[in-house]
Amino acid sequence: MKVLYYDCFCGISGDMHIAAMLDLGVPQEYLLKEISKLKIDSEYEIKIQKTIKKGITGTRVDVILKNEHDHHYNHHYDNLSDENIVGHSHNHQHSHTHHHHEDNEHNMEHHHRGLKEIEEIINSSDLSDNVKKLSVKTFMRVAEAEAKVHGKDLYEVHFHEVGAVDSIIDIVASAITLDYLKIDKIVASSIQLGGGFVKCAHGIIPVPAPATVEILKGIPVKTGVVEFETTTPTGAAILAANVQEYTDKIDFQIDKVAYGLGHRELEIPNVLRVYLGTIKESEKTEEQYIIETNIDDMNPEFYEYIEERLFSNGALDVYKTAIIMKKGRPAIKLSVLISADKEEEVLKIIFKETTSIGVRKYKVEKIMLDRDFSKKTTVFGEVTLKNSYYKGELIKSKPEYEECKIIAKENSIPLKQVYEEIYRS
Repeated sequence: MKVLYYDCFCGISGDMHIAAMLDLGVPQEYLLKEISKLKIDSEYEIKIQKTIKKGITGTRVDVILKNEHDHHYNHHYDNLSDENIVGHSHNHQHSHTHHHHEDNEHNMEHHHRGLKEIEEIINSSDLSDNVKKLSVKTFMRVAEAEAKVHGKDLYEVHFHEVGAVDSIIDIVASAITLDYLKIDKIVASSIQLGGGFVKCAHGIIPVPAPATVEILKGIPVKTGVVEFETTTPTGAAILAANVQEYTDKIDFQIDKVAYGLGHRELEIPNVLRVYLGTIKESEKTEEQYIIETNIDDMNPEFYEYIEERLFSNGALDVYKTAIIMKKGRPAIKLSVLISADKEEEVLKIIFKETTSIGVRKYKVEKIMLDRDFSKKTTVFGEVTLKNSYYKGELIKSKPEYEECKIIAKENSIPLKQVYEEIYRS
C-alpha cells in the first residue's frame, strides 16, 4: 500500500503544499500543463525554484498575480479579507492587507468571483473528472467555513480576484498532484496552527483565523510553536478534504522525503515535510479505540438491540464480558471497538440507550492480515470463501457463515456438516 504522510510541524499553506508535491517528484512540466487547462493563464505566473530554508533543501513556489494595468500582486505580501472575501490562502510574509492605489491611473474596480463561477471554471475545463471532483470538494470546505464564520449563505460568499486566483491555483494544483501520485492512503500529523495575531480588513484577529478553526473541527491540532499563522484556510482545506487518518506515529517504510518551503523566516524551519512510504498489506496496522463501560442495573434483553444500533452506526466490534464489581455485584462490561471518527455516534447510543453514566476510552492497534474473497464450487453450489494472506502467502481460507447457515436450513442438515463438506471439496 502506497502512503503519503504530511508532517505539519510548521503547519501547511497552499503554496507550501504545491512545493512539497513537486519536491516529492511530480513533474513540473506536468503540473503546469494540467493547470493551464483552467484557461486563466493571463491572471497569474508560477515561479518554481530549488532553494534552502535553515539548511534544508527543498522546493519553493510563488504564484504571482497579474492584472490589466500591469499592477502586480504577489499574494504572500498583499491579501484582502472581509465578510465577502475568502483569501489568505498562503503563508504570508506580511499582514493580510490589500493596498489600494489612490490615483485614477491605478485605481480599478476589482472583479469578485462567486463559488458558482469558480465551480464553472473548474468543471468546464479539460481536467480529469477526479481532479475536478477533488478540487470542488476542497473549495467547498473553504467556502462552507467562510459562510459559517460570516453568517452568509454558501453562494453569497465571494472570492476577490487577489484571493481567488491563488486559491484556485493552490487547490486545483493539490488535486492534480495527488491524482498524479495515485496514493492508496493519505495520513497527516497533528497540525501546527501557530499563534499571535494577524491584521485583516476587520482589524486585528487571533491566530488561527476563524475559517481555519472551522475547517479543522474534529482534527488534531497544536498551537503556539511560533507567533505567526502557520496554517492557512487553504492549507487546512487541502488536508480536511483528502486526509484519511491523523496520527503523530509513523508506522510505515519511508521511501522518499520531500520539503515544500514557506516564505517566512521563523525560529523553526518554515517548511512542510512530506513522506512517501509503503505499508505491507499482509501486516496492516490501524489505530482504533476501545470504549467500554460496566453495567449492573440494566435489563439484559436490551443488549441485542443496543448491539444492533452500535454496529449500524459504525462500531467495528461489540462484545460483552461477565465481571464482578464491588460488593460482589455481578455485571457486564460492554466493549465497543471504533475508529476515531465514529466516537460521537457510539457515545450517543451508549448514553441514551444504556444505564451507563460514564465510559473508559483507550487507544489500541489492530494488526490485520491482507484478505480477499473468492468463489468455490461445492456440492451445495457456489460458496464465498474469505482468504487471508501473510507476506503474500495464503494461510487461511474459510466459508462465509451466513451462506453456510442458509445452506444448512435449506438442506435440513447440521451447520457443522456444511462446513465439513465445503472443506472436503
